[in-house]
Amino acid sequence: MTGKLYEMTANLGGFVTGIFAAALSLFSIAMRTFRGVFRFRGRAQGEVLKQMYLIGNRSLIFVTVTLGALGMVLVFQVCLQINKITGDQSQVGPEFIKGMIHAFVPILTAMMLATRVGAGIAAETGSMVVTEQIDALRMTGVDPVDFILVPRFIASVVMTFVLGVYAMVIVIVAGAFMAHSSFGVNYNVFFVFDKVTGGDLFIGSLKLIVHGGAIPIVAGYCGLTTGRGSEGVGNATTRAVINSSLAVIIIDFIISGVGLLTVQKI
Repeated sequence: MTGKLYEMTANLGGFVTGIFAAALSLFSIAMRTFRGVFRFRGRAQGEVLKQMYLIGNRSLIFVTVTLGALGMVLVFQVCLQINKITGDQSQVGPEFIKGMIHAFVPILTAMMLATRVGAGIAAETGSMVVTEQIDALRMTGVDPVDFILVPRFIASVVMTFVLGVYAMVIVIVAGAFMAHSSFGVNYNVFFVFDKVTGGDLFIGSLKLIVHGGAIPIVAGYCGLTTGRGSEGVGNATTRAVINSSLAVIIIDFIISGVGLLTVQKI
């Protein structure tokens, strides 16, 4: 009995220690990335533009199809339920637009990018670790974070925001089309932005920017801590998708909570 208790305690202690060490390592990479951004001063602009293309242009179809379909499904279900209760569809558009800008579009766009962009960063960085290119960078006095993560961080922040704005247009237009074609809602009634406040725009924009910065940092951490061999690269890619998605959810929850408390105080 004593031996089992000791083993359980040791396992728990090892787990807590591992979590603490991982958090410190992630925090260190984040701080080095922020420092690298402030020291960037136009270096490696070509790499930033390349990453902006890979993150932004390569995600357009993905975002268009997913958010467009989501907007139509959500509006269809809302209109269907309202028809069963009151039949008044006049508030569908304003409430839908407010919800998309404030909450749904930022987190959905970031979750989509976490699966595609996060996996790509982790796989590329992990491959460099396995082939000892990261060690070669360190031997030449180059910080791998400056060389790899900083351009991707800048590109991700910019393109996540741009894609988020694009996604908002797509989801609202798709929702309006569904409401009009299936339930006869006039476009002038749907496209009403009176309920969208400056706080909604600020919170939505803040979420996109923070999510865009969190994805490459978490994915880069997973890549830089890759184990040896092809199996390690696969594990790093899987961890990047899971951890990036989890980070997006946690950050979204925090920003939404703080924003709600701030609005209530005002």
